[in-house]
Amino acid sequence: MNGISVSRAAIAALFVLLGSAALEAHGVSGKDAVFLQGLQGQAIGPLMYLGAKHMVTGYDHLLFLVGVIFFLYRLKDVLLYVSLFTLGHSTTLLLGVLGGVHANPFLIDAIIGFSVVYKAFENMDGFRRFLGRQPNTRFAVLIFGFFHGFGLATKLQEFALSPTGLVVNIVSFNVGVEIGQLLALTAILIALTYWRGHPGFLRHAFATNAMVMASGFLLMGYQLSGYFLPVP
Repeated sequence: MNGISVSRAAIAALFVLLGSAALEAHGVSGKDAVFLQGLQGQAIGPLMYLGAKHMVTGYDHLLFLVGVIFFLYRLKDVLLYVSLFTLGHSTTLLLGVLGGVHANPFLIDAIIGFSVVYKAFENMDGFRRFLGRQPNTRFAVLIFGFFHGFGLATKLQEFALSPTGLVVNIVSFNVGVEIGQLLALTAILIALTYWRGHPGFLRHAFATNAMVMASGFLLMGYQLSGYFLPVP
């Protein structure tokens, strides 16, 4: 597969993510929702599974991770930025559910969509081109990590979770999120590493990040429409 084919495959994958965003928000539904609603006591394994599933199928989280590691070539840099993101979303996930901190889920998810736009714009060197300076990337990843974790919390706050075993269950869910993030990150890194080995990577990097940005704008619009035009 040549560099052009690889870049086309990457952009096609982004179109799939873009399309999935238009279908529905990635809340907990179906059998998972029924399970959470009727949960009584500790359920470590199932909650870890739900956490991992939520992260792996969370297109907004995955798009942000793609943006974060897109130009990171050293493993220690990847670990640093992912650790900052993990610290952020773990903190607000636990605080939101266990601490009872609430916010409108549509607004939180709109900010998460903005985080995708922000990171893609940064990868396109937009801040230097238009503002003449580069914001602190590490700080931005940490702050957006807080919102991503809060987004996860709002999904769980939709249910009247039993207080019995709640702490263990939420910690288990968070551990599952980290496992899902590790799996998704591994797949993304493998794909990016393969693509970087072809001469077309840098040539198509701008267009790919433009697609990521477009996905972020779609996510923002979808969530803001839910906030301003609620379903009766």
